[in-house]
Order: sequence, then C-alpha cells, then structure tokens
Amino acid sequence: MAERKALRAFRPIIYVCSPYAGDIKHNVEAARRYCRFAVEQGYIPIAPHLLFPQFLDDTDPTERELGLFFGNALMSKCTEVWVFGRHISRGMAAEIRRARWKGHRLRYFTEDLKEVYD
Repeated sequence: MAERKALRAFRPIIYVCSPYAGDIKHNVEAARRYCRFAVEQGYIPIAPHLLFPQFLDDTDPTERELGLFFGNALMSKCTEVWVFGRHISRGMAAEIRRARWKGHRLRYFTEDLKEVYD
C-alpha cells in the first residue's frame, strides 16, 4: 500500500537536454538511459527528441523547426532542465539559452549520470 502511494506522489517534470543528430542510434539509447535515471531520481522526464522524430522528419528544416517549437512548449511545463554529456549540439545550445531566458534551473550531468557542479 505504501509503495502504491509513493508511486502516485508528486514528481516534478524535468526536460532532458541531450544530443539527437549525428549518431542517432547511440544518442537515442543515451536519452532513454537519461530518462530512466530521472525516473529513478523521482522525476517525470520529458525528452522531445525521443518523441517528435517518431513522426517528424528531423532532416526537413521546416519539420525540425516545428519539433523545436513543440519542445519549447513542453519546456514551459518543466521545473528544471537537465543537460547530459560533454558535447553541446546546436539544438542543445538553443534549448539551454531558452531555459536560461525562461529562468529554469539548469543541472548538468556527465554521460555516466554524475552531476557536475559549477
């Protein structure tokens, strides 16, 4: 019973910021791992780059922009933005700028899920 209640307890929503383009297979697997990590830490992860490429073509500039717009809308619902990995792609840089502009708390993690403090 207590375990069931814990599953329904409040969990903040966080935005997962990690690379997509390039080695897409590797990057998708990594994003899944990052999302799983967030769940294990008690959060609800939102990773637009795992969702929108399912039906939008990331190589089409118009559809890519639409996906970025959708991600921006979802970021507005999040309490924090978690940035994973050393490599900051152009898309990630835009997300980080947007997060700063919106006043979101940014947290940085290595690819092996260790938080990096300034």
